[in-house]
Amino acid sequence: MSAPKAYGDDELLMLSGLQHYSFCKRQWALIHIEQQWEENIKTYEGQLLHKRADNPELTEKRGNLLISRAMPLVSHRLGLSGKADVIEFHAADIETPPGLAAKLAGRRGSWIPFPVEYKRGKPKPDDWDEVQLCAQAICLEEMFGVTVEEGALFYGERERRVDVAFTESLRKRVEEYLSGMRELFDRGETPPARYKAGCKSCSLIDICMPRMRTGGVGRYMETYLEDDEEE
Repeated sequence: MSAPKAYGDDELLMLSGLQHYSFCKRQWALIHIEQQWEENIKTYEGQLLHKRADNPELTEKRGNLLISRAMPLVSHRLGLSGKADVIEFHAADIETPPGLAAKLAGRRGSWIPFPVEYKRGKPKPDDWDEVQLCAQAICLEEMFGVTVEEGALFYGERERRVDVAFTESLRKRVEEYLSGMRELFDRGETPPARYKAGCKSCSLIDICMPRMRTGGVGRYMETYLEDDEEE
């Protein structure tokens, strides 16, 4: 059996794209293949929430906890690169099972990595956020040679954490999404538009124009006029 492919630096996809892809394959392709982007209030609020977490100067130690912000991540096995909002490193003790803790340059002892991703809204019914966080964990595993069992999502709307266990099924979802992303990227293909409820909140709706592309110009104009009357 041949060894799995290791992607080079020029073949890496953006880790943040996993959430775009899981939300909408067309949105992912517009951003990551066609290089198109538009801001809206939700993307702006998300940037504000990430502003503190993404400040690499805010690295601190609180007793047995080391907090690293905006930490670069990479996995050549997955073909991903990006950065984490926050990685907490918890000091290991004699009861820590082997394989969970890593040595850190310039730090004594061993440390257990625990990724934390910040989101502007609230927990979602689908696994978009969990998939992105799990991919961060897999990158950490490759970088530090450890197993990362869990992490957390922090939701700004509710100002609370939700713990996430990196199960085999969640890891499989990461691999499935990446396979689909890689296939579209290699072909340079943007999927056709399919209008759905989530389109209303997408910052790319005016670029994508899902109503017109899905139902034709006539139906698009009818819906446009209906929305105008509602306002």
